[in-house]
Amino acid sequence: MLVLVTYDVNTTTVAGQKRLRQVAKCCVRHGQRVQNSVFECVLDAAQYRSLQHELATLVDTEQDSLRMYNLGNHYQEKTWHIGAKAGYEAEGTLMF
Repeated sequence: MLVLVTYDVNTTTVAGQKRLRQVAKCCVRHGQRVQNSVFECVLDAAQYRSLQHELATLVDTEQDSLRMYNLGNHYQEKTWHIGAKAGYEAEGTLMF
């Protein structure tokens, strides 16, 4: 399933800046950054729950915001992209 993860971390303090880095690193491990605080992650149900738990332990619910959108397995019909950054095949082969 494709999961869209978005977050807004309050970075006015050193602790907030640290949380921002931790949340970003967690998302990088699970998916592809498509905008500054937006990631697309192809996950199975167990990975989805694990990511939810991991991110919930990182954010400060009094200061930060985290949203996850489950687009399901047939996400190709639910997404559309135009603009400067080239799209990518979410379940394709990644070359580094």
